[in-house]
Amino acid sequence: MLSITCYGGVGEIGGNKVLLEDSDTRLFFDFGFPFKKRARYFEEFLNPRPGAGLLDLLETGLIPPLKGILREDLASKTLWQKFASSPLYRELSIDGVLLTHAHVDHSGYISFLRDDIPIYTSTTTAFVSKAMQDSAPPNFEREVCYSLPKGPKKGYLRSAGTYKPRPFAFIDRSALSTEAQTFWYSSPRRKKPLSTEMYLCAPEKIGNLKLKSFPVDHSIPGATAFAVETSSGWVGYTGDLRFHGRSSHESEYFVEEMHKLQPHILLCEGTRLRESRGASEDEAFNNCLEAVKKAEGLVVADFGARNVERLVSFYNIARETDRKFVIMGKDAYLLDAMHLASDKVPSIDQFPDILIFKDFKSRLPSWEKEIHRHYEDKLISPAEVRENAYNLILCFSFWDVLDLVDIAPKGGTYIYSSSEVFDEEGAMDMFRLTNWIEHFGMKGIGLPREKLNWDIPEEEKGYHSSGHACGADLLDLIRRINPKILIPIHTEDPGYFIDNLRGTGIDVCPPVEGEMMTFPAN
Repeated sequence: MLSITCYGGVGEIGGNKVLLEDSDTRLFFDFGFPFKKRARYFEEFLNPRPGAGLLDLLETGLIPPLKGILREDLASKTLWQKFASSPLYRELSIDGVLLTHAHVDHSGYISFLRDDIPIYTSTTTAFVSKAMQDSAPPNFEREVCYSLPKGPKKGYLRSAGTYKPRPFAFIDRSALSTEAQTFWYSSPRRKKPLSTEMYLCAPEKIGNLKLKSFPVDHSIPGATAFAVETSSGWVGYTGDLRFHGRSSHESEYFVEEMHKLQPHILLCEGTRLRESRGASEDEAFNNCLEAVKKAEGLVVADFGARNVERLVSFYNIARETDRKFVIMGKDAYLLDAMHLASDKVPSIDQFPDILIFKDFKSRLPSWEKEIHRHYEDKLISPAEVRENAYNLILCFSFWDVLDLVDIAPKGGTYIYSSSEVFDEEGAMDMFRLTNWIEHFGMKGIGLPREKLNWDIPEEEKGYHSSGHACGADLLDLIRRINPKILIPIHTEDPGYFIDNLRGTGIDVCPPVEGEMMTFPAN
């Protein structure tokens, strides 16, 4: 008998953790970082304690108490005694995780899974995840591709040993190039590779269940939807997707192929159900192009990290407006990693007018030293940015605004081409960003405004294209796939599906967190 249990993404956007069990096979769809749930207990200066291991996360319900799949090195001797009475407590093993894409609300809490559990995903998603982990400060909540084992010392858990890689299965590759293998096995400490173990490529099954994967259009390369053949029929999982990007044909193909499978169950995201489709990537490009044409002085382009499609758009805008395009070192590292995973992503050498910002740091991490060494002729200092402000587009985000202190721009334009404000923490970040923009006398375009309850002025919408399908597009997807059962996930509004799918013959079953849903075999 098939069962599905949702441990995250229930009544929330992100944090997806969906357990599928059928006969002797158990797998998770995603194992994500639950931003909204985490914000109930933690914030910038109050975080789960690495020295306490799993304790703080289990106490606050950020991870489910599933003994057997969580890291043993993060569990004290008495940990499971404390949580054995929890209604969600179980002991189990799993055959793997199907990871849809590299956004941390889907991938981040893989950090807490045992490091022998395979992760099935696209090569691009795997390489993006590793580049993100390599280029960020150590964080035990983001150890997706490799982990640093812990051991007890005087009552606390301390780092013990060297980094351990997770086994990944690249669902869209038969082999990796030598250069790609070198990157994949490189360690943050650089002295020796992470592992010499072989990776898996193009698996057709996970456990005893047949597996299909489909590239889909999203705001990050490598996004994938999955289908698994179970005793109750095919089960599909959309992950995050849209139909208004430049790869919308991939989402269309997924819908067509999923329909052919005649699925019994579809798990579908619902991030933007009551919103209009909004601007397409082409419309966002044209709006940003017009803004840059009118801009005087330095232009700062702020868009989501890892949104390569938007990065290429702004690069092309820079070329059309006779400006150079300046990216951060972490962007260069990410582009190089993506290029190793897919020829669809251009290498830095294919961007003749790209420059790399040399930001103020007392000590460069090893990955950034290598970027500076390899692209020495492309480096540009804060003083050089200031001197050439009229001829540049600078790729910054909120997290890079302190670099504006070193540049000291006199006016200019700040184009906000990033995601909407979803919560109080996002509103506070936007409040701070607005203050920085005003501090440097820059003109902000496309910014959410506090007086509009953090909405964007109507006349300034269209500089960003969402990574998620709107409600009308998702309803069309569901009707065309025509599953017998729909399970809404990654949404705060499951009732939308109930209201709009009445009379279609599709049974909408909103999940309850931690509650097992069972389905008889065909």
